[in-house]
Amino acid sequence: MKINSIILNHINSKAEKEFEAYYIYDTQKIKEQCRLFKNITYKNKSIHFASMANINLHFLRTVRTEGVNIFVNSILHLDAAVAAGYRGEDIIFTSSALSEKTMKYLERLGVQLNIDSPNQLQQWTNLFPGKSIGIRCNIGDKVKPLSTHAGFYIGGNSRLGFTTGEIRQIADKSKIKGLHLYVGTDITDIDYFIDCYKALIEISDDFPELEYLNFGGGFGVSEEGGALFNISEFDTQITMLMNHASKEKGKSIKLILEPGRIIGGVSGHFVCYVTDIKLRNEKQLVGLNASTVQFSRPLLYPEKARHPIAIIRNGVQLSPEKTKPATIYGCSTYSRDIFTNNAELPELEIGDTVVFGNAGSYSASSYMQFLGFPKPEEVFV
Repeated sequence: MKINSIILNHINSKAEKEFEAYYIYDTQKIKEQCRLFKNITYKNKSIHFASMANINLHFLRTVRTEGVNIFVNSILHLDAAVAAGYRGEDIIFTSSALSEKTMKYLERLGVQLNIDSPNQLQQWTNLFPGKSIGIRCNIGDKVKPLSTHAGFYIGGNSRLGFTTGEIRQIADKSKIKGLHLYVGTDITDIDYFIDCYKALIEISDDFPELEYLNFGGGFGVSEEGGALFNISEFDTQITMLMNHASKEKGKSIKLILEPGRIIGGVSGHFVCYVTDIKLRNEKQLVGLNASTVQFSRPLLYPEKARHPIAIIRNGVQLSPEKTKPATIYGCSTYSRDIFTNNAELPELEIGDTVVFGNAGSYSASSYMQFLGFPKPEEVFV
């Protein structure tokens, strides 16, 4: 991972003043990712950033200035969206097991709500007779579900959404104005996305008042030189698919997408410092002044989370040419406080700066108090 000069200069200037771990974001990269989705060719669309990826208010305001709306799944994130300047009509709320109190609050704010189950739909109908709603769909019996980082999001192994059988049993389909789908996370296989979207479109034929198809997010971020998400190919296929669906229905159907990690992932870096080194079995064990509760993707997904690493010494990024196996661990006694067990790094020294890349999404937002470390500062340049 090559750190650009703007980020490197800021890291170096900050290192002279303090010695705490923090996040730093490249604001321009956030904007560029927003524009990739805003520029999708299909005209009748709305792009909604999935706020679970990053709930920092500065981040949300940056996204909003690019014309990207927001998707939330909790009241706390809803309140943050409002604080960032979003209006009710800019917000999509999709969650499960909502209380009636929450339904009333969401209806009062005028957000777009997608309901998760037949019981929830009945509660909504009882509270607001005749008022239209969206539903989350589980189309797992129409495609072969793909297991991703957090397991299955569709199919028999997923708790989420209406099954196709439950969808068929909805008595009054004229009150369903939209169908929502989420097929998984960190996916780069566009054919899989399109196959799932086609399955949802097939179901949509039974809904005469359909206004939108919400295909969710899950767009992958490349890790360790893996596949990039091909936004150009996605644009071509999704535009063709939506044009055909609209033609078949005799009206323009709105396309909704909910990109999350892909909007901010590559923009963010987690910056910390080497505070201890042990040499064991020809491996360097590198201790940092930070914990994985502050940068928790490696803690939550130890087998799958991979973040590129850069080392800075005396203001210069070190060359990766001569490397040695390394485990990088946090400054706690918790046995799982491990950033990585499989790094190949230059021989490190106490005081070196360690920078983890792809840290702009699902990193700061998943901070936890478990081990008693402070929430890191987030800096935007």
